[in-house]
Amino acid sequence: MLGLMVMSFGIVLMIRADMGNAPWDVFHIGLYYQFGLTIGLWSILVGIAIIALTWLLTRTKPQAGAVINMLLVGVFIDLFLLLPWLKTPGHWGGQLVMLLVGIVVMGYGIGLYIAPRCGAGPRDGLMIAISEKTGWKVQWVRTGMEMVVLIAGWLLGGPVFVGTLLFSLLIGPIVGFTLPQCQTVVDKLIGGVSFENLNKRPIRVNHHDGVSQ
Repeated sequence: MLGLMVMSFGIVLMIRADMGNAPWDVFHIGLYYQFGLTIGLWSILVGIAIIALTWLLTRTKPQAGAVINMLLVGVFIDLFLLLPWLKTPGHWGGQLVMLLVGIVVMGYGIGLYIAPRCGAGPRDGLMIAISEKTGWKVQWVRTGMEMVVLIAGWLLGGPVFVGTLLFSLLIGPIVGFTLPQCQTVVDKLIGGVSFENLNKRPIRVNHHDGVSQ
């Protein structure tokens, strides 16, 4: 829940920076522009649709992490958007700083919510389901999903600008940096499972892993 809150705050920082948003947020904002409601509520409604589609594809019930992700991110987004002191800076330099801080905050939020291993978010679950059903590589499935929602969001009037490009280029490396840090901290706090580091000791040949002889 803490990770989802941090990630949502990063999303709102990007929204307030007004320099473009991540593809899914472009889609949610575009829906908000066209049909009203709130950005957070559209995030929840889209999440429900994604979880339902994933359930149809896999015939398995969604994990707790996916449902919590779907509900809380939308709630947190709407709450953070109500903060009176969180406004768009008056100069492009301030907007750029807010944008970059938002991307980094999102990276730490993603790391924190993945670290407890409570299940993938709705979009990650759909990505895995499509990959398993079609045999397509995960990276191509995810890229296709992002492109589809980005184009749909742009057609709906969602904000596509330099921030969209920067998010697409930076979020992968940032999560690659933040996730190991968050995993270490969370494992210490909640007594997570300690995994053997095979780089620091010989492989146990009698471990019956289906590979070792």
